[in-house]
Amino acid sequence: MAVLARPDQLRDLALSPAPDFTPVSMIAKAVFLLGLAIAASGFVSPPVALALGLVFGFVFPHPFDKSAKKLSRYLLQASVVGLGFGMNLHDVVRAGRSGFVYTVLGISFTMVVGMALGAMLKMQRTPAFLISTGTAICGGSAIAAVGPITGASNEQMAVSLGTVFVLNSVALLTFPTIGAALHLSQTQFGLWAALAIHDTSSVVGAAAKYGAVALAVGTTVKLARALWIVPMSLGAALIKHARARIQWPWFIALFCLAAVCNTYLPAGAPAYSLLSRTAKIGLTATLYLIGSGISVATLKKVGHRPMLLGVILWLIISTGSLWLIREGWIAL
Repeated sequence: MAVLARPDQLRDLALSPAPDFTPVSMIAKAVFLLGLAIAASGFVSPPVALALGLVFGFVFPHPFDKSAKKLSRYLLQASVVGLGFGMNLHDVVRAGRSGFVYTVLGISFTMVVGMALGAMLKMQRTPAFLISTGTAICGGSAIAAVGPITGASNEQMAVSLGTVFVLNSVALLTFPTIGAALHLSQTQFGLWAALAIHDTSSVVGAAAKYGAVALAVGTTVKLARALWIVPMSLGAALIKHARARIQWPWFIALFCLAAVCNTYLPAGAPAYSLLSRTAKIGLTATLYLIGSGISVATLKKVGHRPMLLGVILWLIISTGSLWLIREGWIAL
């Protein structure tokens, strides 16, 4: 028996874009999927995966732009949870407790300096606040959380996220080299990466390149810092009298639960080891996805003032925290 489509289904079908089977589109899809397979193979490092994504983003129009952004967000969160199976809960608690004072002072300093620089550059307050928040806490995740609360437009969100993602890419590619040149210990590098690199994925990628201890320190300190999304969101909601739903970082609680399992349930050690290794591969693939979303059009959309604010603020935070770490003022 034939099944007739409803009128609304026919209308949606008529309005939906036709599949793109042009040679350029087919090549772009093939190259993107090949790069993703390489990034997820486990045989390339996070910086290499990011570089592959950046090359793709600059050369090809992205055939799966929206899907890649959504996948990168969920893959990042799942991978962070998986990393918890390779962490000891006592180390997580100690790192979070030791970094509490640095986090409070660092976030406060970054927000004040960021808003002051935004005023000097004659930027609108909302994008200046978003870029400052992303630099202070955890990059794109923080911007995505506070953006709707501040009433940011899609363009302001895109500009702020674009600024942070570009600087993330630079940090991931340069920080391990700088750390090695300055002979930073793994603990020092992990702490520096957590304080100076915006997104969790890039912190993990840079720290994993530097060493296992750097990875443990960088991940735990950064996730403790990411918890400040909640008070920042609540503060923004009170100031704006906003009723927007706050995005709670539940994946951090799951990360801690995974660390509990690894610490107190040793019978699952073989499975925990597999999950931890899989999570590192997942993060490498995440960085490829993030890199593939940065294009010439993204850089043009960001503009010079937001990018200038992001660069100056990032240089102040990264160089300042590096100096304090080397002088012994910040230590775990």
